[in-house]
Amino acid sequence: MGVGQVYGYRVYGPYEPEAGHRFNHNKLLIDPYAKGLIGELIWDAAIFGYTLGSPDEDLSFDERDSAPFVPKAKVIDSSFDWQGKQSHRIAWDRTVIYEAHVRGMSMLHPSVPDELRGTFAGLMNKGLLDHIKSLGVTSVELLPVHAFVHDNHLLEQGLKNYWGYNSIAFLAPHCEYLANGELREFKEMAATLHEAGLELILDVVYNHTAEGNERGPTLSMRGIDNLTYYRLLPDNRRYYVNDSGTGNTLDLSHPCVLRLVTDSLRYWTIEMGVDGFRFDLGTILARQKDGFNERHPFHVGCRQDPTLSQLKLIAEPWDCGLDGYQVGAFPPGWLEWNDRFRDSVRTFWRGDKDRLPELASRITASGDLFNWGGRKPYSSVNFVTAHDGFTLRDLVSYNAPHNEANGEGDHGSDNPRSFNHGAEGPTDDPDIRATRLRQMRNFLATLMFSQGTPMLRSGDEMGHSQQGNDNTYCQDNELNWLNWELDEEAQGLLDFTRRLIQLRHDYPILRRNRFLVGNYNEITGVKDVTWITPNSDEMNQGDWENTDAACLGVIIDGRAQVSGIQRPGHDVTVFLIVNGHDFPVNFKLPEVIKGMGWHCLLDTNAPTTPSSEFFEFCHEFVVTQKSLLLFELQPDGSEVTTPDEVVKIAL
Repeated sequence: MGVGQVYGYRVYGPYEPEAGHRFNHNKLLIDPYAKGLIGELIWDAAIFGYTLGSPDEDLSFDERDSAPFVPKAKVIDSSFDWQGKQSHRIAWDRTVIYEAHVRGMSMLHPSVPDELRGTFAGLMNKGLLDHIKSLGVTSVELLPVHAFVHDNHLLEQGLKNYWGYNSIAFLAPHCEYLANGELREFKEMAATLHEAGLELILDVVYNHTAEGNERGPTLSMRGIDNLTYYRLLPDNRRYYVNDSGTGNTLDLSHPCVLRLVTDSLRYWTIEMGVDGFRFDLGTILARQKDGFNERHPFHVGCRQDPTLSQLKLIAEPWDCGLDGYQVGAFPPGWLEWNDRFRDSVRTFWRGDKDRLPELASRITASGDLFNWGGRKPYSSVNFVTAHDGFTLRDLVSYNAPHNEANGEGDHGSDNPRSFNHGAEGPTDDPDIRATRLRQMRNFLATLMFSQGTPMLRSGDEMGHSQQGNDNTYCQDNELNWLNWELDEEAQGLLDFTRRLIQLRHDYPILRRNRFLVGNYNEITGVKDVTWITPNSDEMNQGDWENTDAACLGVIIDGRAQVSGIQRPGHDVTVFLIVNGHDFPVNFKLPEVIKGMGWHCLLDTNAPTTPSSEFFEFCHEFVVTQKSLLLFELQPDGSEVTTPDEVVKIAL
């Protein structure tokens, strides 16, 4: 077949659903290895392998031809001159992830031409890229771009599968994201991101397909070899294991399925210029008959493969199946979304009691979960918000989800750990608005100053709102499209976010490659981390057990990790204060080294400029209610230095 050839498969074999076989040669099937698709799925009765409405529906056999109603595979032209821009790898300790959606980023951006909005070409727009680069993020993580299907029940309501977690072809880009219909557009986007100094990470869905359960359509793998591709109930192979919660589950314990997934990953890396992947419901990919196994062939294959082992591999470490929750259990080399960070940070700033011990673990890279087997602090992907759930603004503006637009009533998260601060939704009350803004700054600062790998949801830097909807998977409209017309509040939050990320880059002590465990350095005689009470005493067991406590400080001492010649910025000592109380706290600044003191780098209560005032040891600093501060240890009376100005010294 030559370039441009359109084709599909018809596979002959037994139709015996109770034995797991669902061959039906009347159905035109998508090649699982197709690198391009044309056409959209039309929800006609002919796309089902059985006859809708018949007795024992899925046991019946339908003889109608589905060819007019299904997408077709297309042979593509794979040639492309990368000009040295095929990949761009960022060190893990420098990584700041920006989770984004192809359509959401560009649909309302004023500098993106109408015909390019919502496409890969739109994401290449200079104005849009300038915004991303100005933030200081290093890695753009796109929600699914593999070819996917819009669910029929959504289309009937005038909605769409906006997020794209409904894949049907693992090597083909989604047609709607190609402005000109040509595959090279994706490669041009990847090369453009690389040229801008940005990594490209894809959110991928290998845990299930759009074919659904036994009553779903026959579009590809079901008709090619249902028994091989899918996990079926062992005592009744008519039915599917549903660990994904979407109807079916791919069986990566089968060599052919494992090969398809790893071939797909290598293709997107080698041919398409992708630098890493985030795996939706990643626990499924390593599940065997007796549950999750970190030594599953998929994990072993990724570690041994010369291409895959060099990538950023990020797991969403949970699903609906046996042993489904596996945060911290993935093998070395993998990173994981840390929902424990999300929940702990949310509840602390909301004002819940007895949060300090948990918060201390989370902001120091969750060593209780990840400090094993040689794993690094960056194994914890920290986030406060993600595509699934409230935006940052809605997190501080709503007590409960408002999902009426989905046609599902108010159904949403049972416990979003949000707080509206006195009014549900938008308000003109100046005090509530000021508190909400400070809380958004607190969340962002906690995220960027915590050890681990931070992930920022696109739009949060500008205070984007989804009007209280915490599950916008089906909303292809302004609820998800970012609004680029910024008012004073949005612009201020954007400027503050840029400053936070710059501080993270400037101070490597905020992103160490070793876990903070409170150990002494034998050479310098100081701890790597020390927890401090407002009285400037080191926290003791009683302090940790005080359920009413909501204010503490943490000294991260750069001298504790020094060996030989110091690297600029690594020897800096910083002091972080968090006050989750609803009242100000007098905090006695701790004494560290005689002749030195503290310069304030950031105060979420005074976000526009850092304090240039020098604070001596034991100075009682009034920490505003619900606020966070970051100080740097400096010689008495000196100006604040940057890491590049730190003098190298030999110990």
